[in-house]
Amino acid sequence: MFLTGKPDILKAMGNITTQTAAESLAMVVLPKTAWEGVVAEIQELKNILQKKSEEEVNNQWIESTQARKMLGVSPKTWQTYRDERRIPFSQFGRKIYVKRADLEAFMESHYIQSR
Repeated sequence: MFLTGKPDILKAMGNITTQTAAESLAMVVLPKTAWEGVVAEIQELKNILQKKSEEEVNNQWIESTQARKMLGVSPKTWQTYRDERRIPFSQFGRKIYVKRADLEAFMESHYIQSR
């Protein structure tokens, strides 16, 4: 009984494969305005995802040593910045974290333009 059912399964699988191949060649015809609407919606989703990704990066907490290296300052200068509260930070025990957005804001506020 088991052996007689096996060819039927293989035959059914062959039909599925044929259907899948036929479906992969299927085409959809849309009016130009509908296509442009789909393209616009995809572009809007792309922009939303990029903005969300940028926000997540800016809200990312980084460790003190990495922040210090990003600024290119010595440990003592970094300690002075924290003591003077020049850059906001969070401290848990001995671990210090800084938001990437706060570092970038600090760097932007000290930006010197060329003449």
